[in-house]
Amino acid sequence: MEDLSYYEILEITQTTDKTIIKKAYRKMAKKYHPDKNPDDTEAEHKFKLCNEAYQVLSDDQQRGIYDRYGKEGLQNGGGGGGRRSSGGFDDLGSMFEEMFGGGGGSRRRQNPADQDKYSLDLSIEMTISFHEAVFGCEKDIEFKYKTSCKPCKGSGAKDGKVSTCSQCGGSGQVHMRQGFMTFAQTCPVCNGAGQSATSKCNSCNGSGYENVKESVKVNIPAGIDNGNRLRVSGKGNIGKRGNRGDLYVTFNVQEDKHFIRSENDIYLEVPVFFTQAVLGETLTIPSLTGELELNLDKGTKDKQHYKFRGEGIEDVHGHGKGDLIAQITLTYPKSMNDEQRELLNKLQESFGIESKPSESTLDSAFDKVKGWFK
Repeated sequence: MEDLSYYEILEITQTTDKTIIKKAYRKMAKKYHPDKNPDDTEAEHKFKLCNEAYQVLSDDQQRGIYDRYGKEGLQNGGGGGGRRSSGGFDDLGSMFEEMFGGGGGSRRRQNPADQDKYSLDLSIEMTISFHEAVFGCEKDIEFKYKTSCKPCKGSGAKDGKVSTCSQCGGSGQVHMRQGFMTFAQTCPVCNGAGQSATSKCNSCNGSGYENVKESVKVNIPAGIDNGNRLRVSGKGNIGKRGNRGDLYVTFNVQEDKHFIRSENDIYLEVPVFFTQAVLGETLTIPSLTGELELNLDKGTKDKQHYKFRGEGIEDVHGHGKGDLIAQITLTYPKSMNDEQRELLNKLQESFGIESKPSESTLDSAFDKVKGWFK
């Protein structure tokens, strides 16, 4: 095995990303860990090689050196296969804690039959109004959670009677061999429980759980946004041993007719008549907390922005407030009577050449085009 490349040791390719590398290492480490292979020197050696491969491939700098120069490049200053990498050992500790129950304590594998058939944490979605999201509110949430079926004690079997799985022999795992390596995977028949129901429970129809309705009052903080999650501790699903997970509420916020949200900023479209934009006026516009005065510049342009700092939405984590941005939309008369038309013509004439900017701007372009055809 030591003649294999680090990628071959972990049975991955050179283009594999860090997430897959980590999964591959977990799989190999579980297989060859000394606690699972007592007095097996070959397994211990393979376990060390897996560690060495992961330490290098989980570190971007060492992996780059290894890809270019191989192990020799690492030994000549790049880090060395047996050296401690900056990220490798940090990951190893957390992985072994997950795989074997933490350091120094018992590392006995939990009996698959004791494991719950569902996640204890529960996720639901909730739709709230724009106003409720901006200012916060208190809501009653109705939901359904799973709890272990009492008649079958969560086994899904009638009267709790189960038999050893014929596929895996009760181990919860099946093994397959590839070359000189043997791989273990969860039994597809019993899903790792090692047991199967002799006959289905009449109460839960073999699912091992029942659904129960419940409601809970929650305080939704001001500034909540689309996709934000709120955790309600101890309101999730209930497992076989009575332990209960958490409820996670994901929010969908309805759009407002006038205000448009962008993170903690608020945009408001303000229609302005073209004469108001030319002359400049003071307008009263709505805000989240009341009214604001908007002083238009003389010659205000279409789509021009006016910013009111601190008039936006309060950050849900308490990091201040966003801004309100008023965006100008110029409007023009839909129709005119003769008097209005005459007044506009007189106004245009009073500006002289300034009222016809296209003539002075485009004269040189016309002369240039004419020259093309001489």
